[in-house]
Amino acid sequence: MSKDKGYLDMDLLRFTTAGSVDDGKSTLIGRLLYDSKSVFEDQMAAVELSSQLHGDEHVNLALLTDGLKAEREQGITIDVAYRYFATPKRKFIIADTPGHIQYTRNMVTGASTANLAIILVDARKGVVEQTCRHSFIANLLRIQHIVVCVNKMDLVDYSEEVFNQIREEFSKFSSRLGNIVHITFIPISALHGDNVVNKSENMPWFQGSSLLYHLETVYIGADADQVNARFPVQWVVRPHSDEYHDFRGYAGRVSGGVFKPGDEVLVMPSGFKTRIKAIFGSQLEEIEEAFYPMSVTMTLEDEIDISRGDMIAKPNNPPESGQDITAMVCWFSHDTDLQERGKYYLRHNTREVRAVVQQVSYKMDINTLHKIEDDFTMDLNSIGRINLRTSGPLFYDSYKINRNTGSFILIDEMSNQTVAAGMIL
Repeated sequence: MSKDKGYLDMDLLRFTTAGSVDDGKSTLIGRLLYDSKSVFEDQMAAVELSSQLHGDEHVNLALLTDGLKAEREQGITIDVAYRYFATPKRKFIIADTPGHIQYTRNMVTGASTANLAIILVDARKGVVEQTCRHSFIANLLRIQHIVVCVNKMDLVDYSEEVFNQIREEFSKFSSRLGNIVHITFIPISALHGDNVVNKSENMPWFQGSSLLYHLETVYIGADADQVNARFPVQWVVRPHSDEYHDFRGYAGRVSGGVFKPGDEVLVMPSGFKTRIKAIFGSQLEEIEEAFYPMSVTMTLEDEIDISRGDMIAKPNNPPESGQDITAMVCWFSHDTDLQERGKYYLRHNTREVRAVVQQVSYKMDINTLHKIEDDFTMDLNSIGRINLRTSGPLFYDSYKINRNTGSFILIDEMSNQTVAAGMIL
């Protein structure tokens, strides 16, 4: 039991991979899974057989993540593939995202929950347009840790000069990105396993750690908002039983800060104040404190009319409240464009309201980081700044402060499709 408990309590790192087409993202993840002994024998046997049938010279480890038939046939990643593995030090969830420009929305989806981004650069090509694009998206989504893996070092004779040149080029570009806190450069060969799990003997000039060691040890505790207490109410718990006849609890996931029994809290939008009576964990056991990302049920000392979509916060540090929202959005829909005066459903945490686009301020050229102010057409994969007016108040923080309370999605009223992801400024 203690062993299971230790495993469940292990730190979790979510990371995404990005890079241009054919930079080796899927191969790298396949190498990570294979060298860390996270691949089942039958999976490996299937990959080896598939590689033979395709006439590949080496075992194609990319097949471990590329699950769609179109991906296997074309040798590219289209969908976001999520893979899970663990080492004795940490658990990992990988989002393998596409490199093609037309799948930028998939990249945004995969990176939205990531703590770290691995950006692959082909050693032969250096920093290209897609490298800049994905770095910008990682910065926009407030991913604070970037690992630049210079892949295919075996094709440039493991040249230190090539590696240093790419590092200098990327550093020059990234100096214009404000949210990235830490950048690590690692020369690798995903095909042969150099510096992926084990240190490479072919590059004795590189004194840094292997990729897996860096993933196991990078500190991500500071990424979450531990200051601003936020608890969006997801469900009002009213059991129909004799044992819990008078029980009224409020269930949800803590989005920031710390809550303890006895704390004074503010309920929004009503503005009423009360105190936390008790906090219950997932097994209905009473706990001493709740913090991100725990899912808990709270009971309050006073009976207040609270429903789904309301926010519980601390009175001395409440979130912003308003109906006029300024945000950066990435447009997902290939059927329709974002239109001024367009009406959508806006889903923010557990709250859903109607919203109208009042203004498109500008679009971003994410290759040059320049603003486009003469073309306001937001089509598929476009990223730009817009102003929204909502039918009811939202309780939010800036995305820079809290990724949970600072993000939302737009849903088309007619088709019910998710058409955009937004980050509140």
